[in-house]
Amino acid sequence: MKAPSWEHFEHQADIGVRGCGRTVGEAFEQAALALTAVVTPPAAVAPRERGEMACAAPDLELLLVDWLNALVWLMATRRMLFARFDVRLDGLRLAGQAWARPWIRRGTSPPSRSKGPATPD
Repeated sequence: MKAPSWEHFEHQADIGVRGCGRTVGEAFEQAALALTAVVTPPAAVAPRERGEMACAAPDLELLLVDWLNALVWLMATRRMLFARFDVRLDGLRLAGQAWARPWIRRGTSPPSRSKGPATPD
């Protein structure tokens, strides 16, 4: 099977992110890396902290949106840049971990900001 990967694509809202993996959890991890790459290259982030989050939704598409929204919220409120993810799924419940470092320069914003995920048309 194909190795895990992510990509960006054109989307009416701004930029789309797509994650591919051998499992749904792995695909969600890759989508999170794609989200990080909208802001900064994930390979340039040396993670120092680990955060945990959980979410649930009525279907996988909305679960992905909730997962990415949780990451956008952490990026904005805790000023975090992410480098690595671990997603565990139990049906339509997600338990995730994200390794990150704080955005270091005080009084400034990260290079760019993600506004949040939108569902595809």
